[in-house]
Amino acid sequence: MSLVQSKFREAAIASGLVSEDQFTSTLKGIERAQINKGEPNKPITDKEIASRMVAIQLLTPYQADQLLSGRTKMRLGPYVITDWIGQGGMGQVFKAVHEMLGRECAIKVLPLNKTTHEAIENFRREIRAQAKLDHHNLVRAFDAGEDGNVHYLVVEYVPGTDLRRLVRAKGKLSVNQAASIIRQAAFGLAHAHDRNLIHRDIKPGNILVTPDGIAKLSDLGLAFCLNDQDDPRMGKIVGTADYLSPEQIKAPLEVTEASDIYSLGCTLYYAVTGKVPYPGGTTKSKARRHLDETPWHPRRFNEEVSDEFVDLIGDMMEKNPAERIQTAKEVIERLSPWAKEEDVSISESDSRRRWMAAPVPSDQETDPNDIADLAMSEISGSGTHETHQSYSGTNPLETSKPKPPPPGGIIETYSKVAHLPNEPLSFNLSALVITGVSCGALGALIGFIIGFVLGR
Repeated sequence: MSLVQSKFREAAIASGLVSEDQFTSTLKGIERAQINKGEPNKPITDKEIASRMVAIQLLTPYQADQLLSGRTKMRLGPYVITDWIGQGGMGQVFKAVHEMLGRECAIKVLPLNKTTHEAIENFRREIRAQAKLDHHNLVRAFDAGEDGNVHYLVVEYVPGTDLRRLVRAKGKLSVNQAASIIRQAAFGLAHAHDRNLIHRDIKPGNILVTPDGIAKLSDLGLAFCLNDQDDPRMGKIVGTADYLSPEQIKAPLEVTEASDIYSLGCTLYYAVTGKVPYPGGTTKSKARRHLDETPWHPRRFNEEVSDEFVDLIGDMMEKNPAERIQTAKEVIERLSPWAKEEDVSISESDSRRRWMAAPVPSDQETDPNDIADLAMSEISGSGTHETHQSYSGTNPLETSKPKPPPPGGIIETYSKVAHLPNEPLSFNLSALVITGVSCGALGALIGFIIGFVLGR
């Protein structure tokens, strides 16, 4: 056996995942397979051993990769790490199995480079916050503990994906799908609000969706209790730039349940359009736009959205928290007609300006939607002063067919927006003037020629 193989053997046995007998049995199995292929005495590589252990389900692919790299720490207390799930704002998240119970779970681990006193206290606050909650539309907390210097939180493992990945993979959702998912998230949010917990980081990446369509709100790492005046994060601007409420930006001490409603409204907007409300730009510019600007009208990206549904999104995204929907329970009630797939009457939208009107396209212009697609970007990740920008891919279906003309009611809104470009009108007037002058000049020339000929 080579030195490399010996190191893999040492790592595998040191991890506690593989015994001496299991390692020997795996080697014998590979040797038998070589004899059957007519390749006896062929050197056995460490990768072959690892692949064989994955094939016979002695190791998971993640465990095999870690052991091949010489990493042997695969346990946290009674939990065996089986896979890596992702990176959150406050730490990495792993898939694991309780060694005795055999129950799959997810484990959030506070990184060693963040184990400051403040970070540990914040992590413990998150643990205590999740311990107060028990609802089927919230990711449940099972356990917490320390393993040496590693602090970890054990939560329910939710198969499937998050809403952000779902939209990026499938494109914008139907109104009924979006209503069902956001309504379920609102149920979980209502449960948290009833216990005076404000989430503060509602976004598509924090709504997990199972293959059966069950939605669960996750990641209370930035949540705080309204009654906890000792929370050091109180009054700080935290969250994700694309989904921050105006009051989180300008008055973070005045954050209430309505702030979560705004972020949930931004998330609903994203679900039915496939776009964040304010694409592109820096974190600072996004914050300014949440305060001062209106997003593109949702129907610009999804013709299925009715006026009544647009009003619901608008009521959730009102910039003034006093004019916004106040409770998650009201969101649940208003989403019910679509989530239950009932027929609903479409009422005219009110006259309040909530959406940035898109210019009416003409033959002389590039479609504004194409420009928007090129500029799409989304801030991801969470945590104070931690934002990461990534490209948000466009939905091929949106460009595979001509876009429908905007409804008449929206066209009326366009005419009231002072900053809209007027290139189509300018072009038509210019063309008319040029044509008139050209015709006049041509007529004068013809008249001169005729007069000259007759004069002779």
